[in-house]
Amino acid sequence: MSYFLAVFMGIVQGITEFLPISSSGHLAILRNLFNINVDNIIFEVLLHFGTLVAIIIAFYKDVGKLIVEAFGILIDLIRKIIALLTRKGNPVKVIHSSYRRFVMLIIVASIPTAFIGLIGKDLVVKAYNTILIPGILLLLTGYLLQVTHKLKPGKKNMSTASYKNAFIIGTFQGFSILPGLSRSGSTIAGGLLNGLSKEFAVKFSFLMSLPAVLGATILELKDIPSGQLSTIVSGPYIVGTIVSAVVGYICIKSLIAIIKRNKLHYFTYYCYIVGILAIVAYFMI
Repeated sequence: MSYFLAVFMGIVQGITEFLPISSSGHLAILRNLFNINVDNIIFEVLLHFGTLVAIIIAFYKDVGKLIVEAFGILIDLIRKIIALLTRKGNPVKVIHSSYRRFVMLIIVASIPTAFIGLIGKDLVVKAYNTILIPGILLLLTGYLLQVTHKLKPGKKNMSTASYKNAFIIGTFQGFSILPGLSRSGSTIAGGLLNGLSKEFAVKFSFLMSLPAVLGATILELKDIPSGQLSTIVSGPYIVGTIVSAVVGYICIKSLIAIIKRNKLHYFTYYCYIVGILAIVAYFMI
């Protein structure tokens, strides 16, 4: 792989993964229109790793608190089970802080995401082989962004959002495995439609993606031939990973600023244009 292609794919991954314009949709369109096909599992895993690093750095304080509280939940749950079984001591309250509740919201959201991801794998493969489906779903992404622009700002945060809200938003994330349906756009829209505040909708969208992206990355690792693992340390692979992380971090910060200024709907026009062009190209080429 050339350095140019590695940098190009790192930029595309970093931009489209976090801005609400669908990374998978752009990849499917590029593959089918221009025969740009980086059929390399190792490089794909590294690009996803780069975007994971971007999220962790952008929200490092929240990620640290969530990890600590996740272990705290596990420890207190074990203590509660022991107290109930032995009938000694008073069972402790497991979910007693806002960040512990945040952990549970992410877990609940991950359930429909994982379920839809497992049953929809074959459909996703078929969708990648055409530009028609990504084109149509980009129009849907644009419509979701347009609808949310007209909503009154919600007030729900990690302390007041319900598990039902989390499940619905996780369902939005599950369907975003289809190319053209933006993950960030869908989950932020889902959050705003469920009454989340703008700030929490963005934070929840990105942090709830960590288990999903990490899980998908681990599943991809099993398909890597052991003899090819040494290519991870090659120059283009390292450069592509770093580029995806840096560009991803910049895009996360940019998106937060855009949402605060109530300008998220600007991406509507981009999604409509690319979606229409993809549909027209499907019938003309």
